[in-house]
Amino acid sequence: MAKVEMYATRVCPYCSMAEALLRFKGVAPDKTLVDGDTEERARMRERAGGRHTVPQIFINGRHIGGFDELKALDSAGGLDPLLEQASEG
Repeated sequence: MAKVEMYATRVCPYCSMAEALLRFKGVAPDKTLVDGDTEERARMRERAGGRHTVPQIFINGRHIGGFDELKALDSAGGLDPLLEQASEG
């Protein structure tokens, strides 16, 4: 099973929708809350190539993007194969 990481905030409808989609796919993301945590938010921004909005989603270390990108990946049939890949770490 893939390792799925998601940076989120407590009150974020896109974070909730991303988590719901991932859970529907049978994956519980490793969620890091960045509300008021400037160090974690800075780490997220660095990993996400400067993006500062939430959610920011990573599958096996690969940056997917936010909810819109996750949904587009799923619609194109690319999400399931990524989630089926085993994590190397």
